[in-house]
Amino acid sequence: MSSILNGLVELAKSTGIYGFLQSGGWGNAVMILVGFFLFYLAIKKGFEPLLLVPIAMGCVLSNIPFAYIAGSPDPTNGAIGFIQILYNAGIESGLFPVLIFMGVGAMTDFGPLIANPRTLLLGAAAQLGIFSALIGALFLSFIPGINFDLNVAASIGIIGGADGPTAIYVTRYLAPDYLGSIAVAAYSYMALVPIIQPPIMKALTTEKERKIRMQQLRPVSKVEKIIFPISVLTVCALLLPSACPLIGALMFGNLCKECGVVNRLSDTMQNALMNIVTICLGLSVGSKMAAEKFLNLETLGILLLGMVAFGIGTAGGVLLAKLMNKLSPKRPINPLIGAAGVSAVPMAARVASKVGQEADPQNFLLMHAMGPNVSGVIGSAVAAGVLMKVVPILTSGLLG
Repeated sequence: MSSILNGLVELAKSTGIYGFLQSGGWGNAVMILVGFFLFYLAIKKGFEPLLLVPIAMGCVLSNIPFAYIAGSPDPTNGAIGFIQILYNAGIESGLFPVLIFMGVGAMTDFGPLIANPRTLLLGAAAQLGIFSALIGALFLSFIPGINFDLNVAASIGIIGGADGPTAIYVTRYLAPDYLGSIAVAAYSYMALVPIIQPPIMKALTTEKERKIRMQQLRPVSKVEKIIFPISVLTVCALLLPSACPLIGALMFGNLCKECGVVNRLSDTMQNALMNIVTICLGLSVGSKMAAEKFLNLETLGILLLGMVAFGIGTAGGVLLAKLMNKLSPKRPINPLIGAAGVSAVPMAARVASKVGQEADPQNFLLMHAMGPNVSGVIGSAVAAGVLMKVVPILTSGLLG
């Protein structure tokens, strides 16, 4: 009888209910509720469901007590959870970000950027958030309980580009211990673009500016579209080889799309490959929202800085567009498209177009906004390459 009772006791101790009642179990319950909230945002509100649904599921699964789906191996048999395997294979190795860039390249039309090269400056201005957050992270280190060195600060800063794959790629190289929280912050703000950006855009522009209609873009030839990715990769290889993995994947995907002779490869990148990697990456990122790793002061600081960086990046693009209008009034730019310089493709361009149509329903800005939007992707990858090259040199110099 005693053995039966002991068996029942052990069975009870293996339940999720018992796990939630243990010390720290409340944190798991809180994070599961956060996961449910992300489900709500994705399903009910439609905020980037392709990103948020896998991230939310990863968050929920990683916080189930005794499931060992992510993190530590199961102590009873040493087995590693399936999400942890995905994380090790795709995020720690840096494979998923490269594959995502390949898919983005295959889905991207650089025509608007080629037709209006000035918008490249707007994409560059939106990277202002990266360096602002870097400086902010260093200042946060003066708060007790927060210790961000230059490597971590640079990794946090890249969140300002609103580019999850780039944030993952940089962080795994500079600050791997912070990979989970930085990835979560980057993808959370990417998904919340429709909430974060409009108030900033409206605060920095007048209604008259939001009604500016831009000149129709010129047609871009197929030859130009083929030459563009080859040219960008060549320049990157000559000047910044450290950015070539991301830029190379992006341009390879785009070349496959534009050359017209490998349609099967392009279709695979745009659909099957992109969907598979999005599922695996979303689950992996969400798994890093485990309570013991997420509910701490440093993670909250990263989330705060990510928000600030994203806001500064949005404002930088808008303000530069306003400055360009002062310098070149004959070819006005609607400042709203400057906000699309953050590299959340194509969400930021859609938001810019939507805010513009709220002021003037007949003003169609989407194609114009795609110029700075795709240049933002290139800009964030270039910024990543610069940080990955310069930060270790500065760190070694400071230590020396």
